Amino acid sequence: MLNVYSLLATPSAFYEQYKVVSIILIILMAIAALAAIILVLMQPSNSSGIDALGGSSETFFGKNKGKSIEAKMKKWTWICLAVLCVLAIAFYLIPKFF
Repeated sequence: MLNVYSLLATPSAFYEQYKVVSIILIILMAIAALAAIILVLMQPSNSSGIDALGGSSETFFGKNKGKSIEAKMKKWTWICLAVLCVLAIAFYLIPKFF
């Protein structure tokens, strides 16, 4: 127990490295989370909603253009969420190495 108190009183080089790596990971996780939130909010909804009552129709080209943009946004959303997941696991495992 005495060793824990002495480590807290005089931070070692390992503690300083741990602090720097933790701060970097937290910043990267915040950026990935904000990017995922923005991408999800920018995506159009999948339901037709009130448009189904009015009988509005889309052209073939309009549907394909929307799907390609939607597909790219979904892909980038999954990438951002995967990066966030990997960073969170790394943040959890870092104390095991220091």
